[in-house]
Amino acid sequence: MSVSKDPKNGTWTMYTRYKDWQGIIREKRKRGFKTKREAMQYERQFLLKNSKDIQMSFEKFVETYMKNMKPRLKYSTYVNKEYIIRDKILPYFGNKSLAEITSTDVIQWQNALLSMRDENDRPYSQTYLRAIQNQLSAIMNHACRYYGLPENPCMKSGKMGKAKSKEMLFWTKEEYLAFSQAMKEKPVSYYAFEILYWCGIREGELLALTRGDIDLEKRRLRISKSFQHVKGQDLITTPKTEKSNREIELPQFLCDELEDYFCMLYKCDPDTRLFDLSKSYLHHEMDRGVKETGVKRIRIHDLRHSHVAYLIELGFSPVEIAERLGHESISVTYTYSHLYPSKQRDMADRINEDREGEDADGK
Repeated sequence: MSVSKDPKNGTWTMYTRYKDWQGIIREKRKRGFKTKREAMQYERQFLLKNSKDIQMSFEKFVETYMKNMKPRLKYSTYVNKEYIIRDKILPYFGNKSLAEITSTDVIQWQNALLSMRDENDRPYSQTYLRAIQNQLSAIMNHACRYYGLPENPCMKSGKMGKAKSKEMLFWTKEEYLAFSQAMKEKPVSYYAFEILYWCGIREGELLALTRGDIDLEKRRLRISKSFQHVKGQDLITTPKTEKSNREIELPQFLCDELEDYFCMLYKCDPDTRLFDLSKSYLHHEMDRGVKETGVKRIRIHDLRHSHVAYLIELGFSPVEIAERLGHESISVTYTYSHLYPSKQRDMADRINEDREGEDADGK
């Protein structure tokens, strides 16, 4: 390790040898520092980031962690992870070394987040708190797995928040039909919500749809991409999961409606985006429809829940629903089983009828 001054231009050069993550000895040289102090500071930071020294600052380790994770994540996922770490984790742990963060520190951090309120004096949602918790735990697990940290301090502190929201809102068919009447004055809104409700696709999948994705003759809708707006850019990405790549069979009435919609579009070629809208537009239209019809306010994503609830009511099995929705696992579909509690009453009534029948036969 050394720094030296170039007599010709007066700048400083840093040179060092280090062992990388594979145990290979490598060399690093960087020129152009104005002072010796700058060169030495760069050297220290470089060695911390490229070694397995758990005494490095948490902030420096996060830089290494994000560098390792970036090639493995979708851009939108990476940006979301980056935001949570920057705003909710680094302000608390950034100045500590990786090794000195304890479970007590994690508990105090959790308590600080639990006490936070937004501008309307509302706490963070339980699912958002769990998402923040998971990010810190992921960082520490990475340090344990690859950088020799003895244990993850999150393991002893307990989890914050909940993986699933307490209540899953949805519209019944009757509620949706009432809402859809208010959408008819704006055709693009009407047809967008028709696809969301009757097909159960995700918002990003809807906004990425092109004319070529819909075959009216075969009554099929192909999902192969998703729309995201990230850091001011409109991006077309792959769907959320591998199973999200799927074909959805369409009801005939929806095919008839979409044929009318295609006729309204100017130069509707196979690559034309069918809904050149923003997510905020759909949210505003949801607000408008709710205000005009009086149905309860749900999220755009809850239309997907509504479609599952509708299919459950029609009697379809979890396996069939999982295929249509593109769920990665059938266990995801089972999380919707509570949406129609009246089915429990149907079961109880059937059991009662069967039991009374046995008594009648016995007499």
